[in-house]
This record gives sequence, C-alpha cells and structure tokens, in this order.
Amino acid sequence: MTRISGEMVLMRIFIGESDKCGRLPLYEALVELFRREGFAGATVLRGVAGFGAHSVYHTDKLLRLSRDLPMVIEVVDRQERFDAIMPRIDAMMVGGMITLEKATVIRYTHQHETGT
Repeated sequence: MTRISGEMVLMRIFIGESDKCGRLPLYEALVELFRREGFAGATVLRGVAGFGAHSVYHTDKLLRLSRDLPMVIEVVDRQERFDAIMPRIDAMMVGGMITLEKATVIRYTHQHETGT
C-alpha cells in the first residue's frame, strides 16, 4: 500500500491551456512525466478566468475557439523529488510560473482501508 504523510511540498505549475510540449498539450506532458517518475499523484485544474505575465485576460465567456484558459497542475511529494525533476520541467516550459510551498499530508493511500 502506498502511503505518504507528514511534511511534504506542494508544487503548482501555472500555464495556459494552449501551451504545448512537442505535439502534446503541456499539461498532459507534465502529468505523464510525474506519473512515469513515480510521483504520488498530480491533478490538473482548468480556470474560468485569469491573466499572466502579458496581462492578457483569458475567460470562458469568449468564443470556444479563442480561449486559452489558465491551467494549474498540482503535485505533492518530497522536496528532493522536485529538485531532481526540475531541470526536465524547465526544459518543457516556455512560459508560465511554478510555485512551491510546504504542505502537511494527513492521509494518502491508493487503497480503501477498512477498520479492524
């Protein structure tokens, strides 16, 4: 059973929906990288509105074809795991922002536990 608990690090990667890594959407390429490297998990969130370094406002209220909604990839693991993979993440990204913060993991498991 996989378990992590205690003091970990939360990485948030802020990108645009249209960002690419080769032919793949960048968010898919990043999630696949984290999966291949055995990270505990990753979640992609799509924002309804936002702006970035160029102050261009992106919203889901515009035509579907013209939107480039904000995306956030969240990953929790140990600092040394992020330190080791950071050069590969940097090489995949052209723009965007990455933040790291301390996170306390209270419960994580991949299997339903029964009380005995």
